[in-house]
Amino acid sequence: MAKFSVINKLTKKEADELFIRIVSAIAALRNPMEAANFLKDLLSEQEAIMLARRLQIADLLTQGLTYEQIHRLMKVGDSTIARVQTWLKLYGEGYRMVLKRTAKSQKISREDSGSSWRLLKQKYPMYYWPELLLKEIVKSANTREKRRLLKVVEDLRGKTKIARELARILK
Repeated sequence: MAKFSVINKLTKKEADELFIRIVSAIAALRNPMEAANFLKDLLSEQEAIMLARRLQIADLLTQGLTYEQIHRLMKVGDSTIARVQTWLKLYGEGYRMVLKRTAKSQKISREDSGSSWRLLKQKYPMYYWPELLLKEIVKSANTREKRRLLKVVEDLRGKTKIARELARILK
């Protein structure tokens, strides 16, 4: 994420106004396609991964995993885990709400879980949330929406490795 120098430090009022503006922008999104385009434009690949990892850590903490288990699974430091746990304890309404809503939509049926890879995805769905989310979007999309999604992937193709994975999922 971008860092600000002391010279460019925002006042509390300016920071609040910017926060309200980004929240309003997110709230204005009407469907997953708009959300995908907005996040693609807003975040770098590294920033998106960082946010996804925080969400995964929150999920693992709410499942009751220890710091050591999370550290081994995700290769993150104790300070990162502690930061997420502090947010969960002090605030956490947003984390808990998103985890609750996404847990329902990302469950993989047991009869589909023949391979160990599928079992891993089922055990840790939040770690694979981008792929699972894309599969849900593609499954519910009509032909026109699928064409539009493919166009977004075409636009991404030159940018990142993840674009190739998106193209594979869409086909």
